[in-house]
Amino acid sequence: MAKFCCFGSEATGRASASSGKGKGCQGQVKVSYGFSLTRGKTNHPMEDFHVAELAEVKGNELGLFAIYDGHLGDTVPAYLQKNLFPNILNEAKFWAHPDRALTKAYEKTDQAILSHTPDLGPGGSTAVTAILINGRKLWVANVGDSRAVLLKGGEAIQMSIDHDPNAERGAIENRGGFVSNMPGDVPRVCGQLAVSRAFGDRNLKSLLKSEPDVTVEDIDHTAELVVLASDGVWKVMNNREAVDLVKRFKDPQTAAKQLIAEAVKRESKDDISCVVVRFKM
Repeated sequence: MAKFCCFGSEATGRASASSGKGKGCQGQVKVSYGFSLTRGKTNHPMEDFHVAELAEVKGNELGLFAIYDGHLGDTVPAYLQKNLFPNILNEAKFWAHPDRALTKAYEKTDQAILSHTPDLGPGGSTAVTAILINGRKLWVANVGDSRAVLLKGGEAIQMSIDHDPNAERGAIENRGGFVSNMPGDVPRVCGQLAVSRAFGDRNLKSLLKSEPDVTVEDIDHTAELVVLASDGVWKVMNNREAVDLVKRFKDPQTAAKQLIAEAVKRESKDDISCVVVRFKM
């Protein structure tokens, strides 16, 4: 698929309760990244996974970054970690129309997950992916409630949409489902799932879409960094708080660790994962 060109990279493959970093150049833009993941205070195995890589593909320089937040097991996010980016880059229209390629690859990947249900089990996963192309364009696709926030021109720009069941209640009800809103709990599809879009989740698939929202931003001299994180971060802090904290640390790995430490300090009990990417002209 790709010739990887990570310089000084300490990235790992399957990562739980781990951290690492890497750096490189894309044209005139210096790119550095760091990631950190930690298991939550729950009685199940770590279900958050990530991707953080710099790659050379067909003469183009790419940054590939993602957070996958699984539920009911770790098999679906592990599958996404291995397969989603290859599926995106193998789409024939990726270079001409990245938005169409992202949407098509997300849907194809979900179909593959459902066809492998006996192996992958009944669980599912969210996915927020960011692709930096030649240091110029940042494409983000998202399904679920992990989030990507870009600090550009001093503004915290949310590049993803949280897929909350209340926001898509009408569509879920039109498909024959319902959204429960029990006191003291979050809205859930059929009383089970706290997101309205996800990969997998065979038992609820007739009610859930895997179609991502796709956004793009130019990366220029005003773009400082982007944070990708699971909802273990966003449950306890807002976009501005997150980027303000991350901005204080030049080393993105340190920034990622500090962001997770702050989320834990604020009593986030979920698995927590984040990738921090810094840009410098």
